[in-house]
Amino acid sequence: MDKLDKFKFSSKREAIFIFMKVLIVEDNAALTTIITTYLGRSGFVCEQVTDLNQALEKLYGFSYDIVLLDLTLPDGDGLTLLEQLKSKWSATGVLIMSAKNALDDRLKGLDMGADDYLSKPFHMAELNSRLKAIYRRRHQKGAVNLIFKEIMIQVEAKEVELNNIVLDLTKKEFELLRYFMVNKNRLLTKQAIAEHLWGDYMDMADSFDFVYQHIKNLRKKIKDAGGQDYISTVYGGGYKMMES
Repeated sequence: MDKLDKFKFSSKREAIFIFMKVLIVEDNAALTTIITTYLGRSGFVCEQVTDLNQALEKLYGFSYDIVLLDLTLPDGDGLTLLEQLKSKWSATGVLIMSAKNALDDRLKGLDMGADDYLSKPFHMAELNSRLKAIYRRRHQKGAVNLIFKEIMIQVEAKEVELNNIVLDLTKKEFELLRYFMVNKNRLLTKQAIAEHLWGDYMDMADSFDFVYQHIKNLRKKIKDAGGQDYISTVYGGGYKMMES
């Protein structure tokens, strides 16, 4: 049996979509493909690199919710990258992947600030659950639901309620609203929104006019349900979801 067969898929496709942006730092192409395929089914946006230098290029150019980090890389020790992550990108979560016999490295990684670890081989469903738990701890303060004024996002059910009315949102509108809510009072550029929702390849796009259209549709649905428009346009800058 190929050892990659030990990385088990659930027999049932995940029905719950939890959006987040993940950077996979792993030099095993077959394993990376399995992880990307599985997480993609649950609404994750995944980017992949195979070594430390590529990882740093990505981190300097883009933002990620979580880095999925292998400790054994072709050009160095993954703990070196972890140290830089904690120093320069402390808001980014880190989940370590390591071989079963690498206990000392796993413990050192946790001491250095990693959020969690998984021993290879692991089940994809467990990886999914651990990534969601890290995201909740870091971005939702452990809460299952997000609440902003009269708007409530039931994350697991993937529903948005406004004044007890369930909004009929597309998947991208749902993720857009969630992105605004976990980044309330922060300026979000069109490019940042596009990259977060569609992946890093969006930095090659000629324009981000489609972001405006998604925001326009979201605003209309909130207004039609009797809600207030909290999304402010910052001319030449982007958008903010303001509390007042």
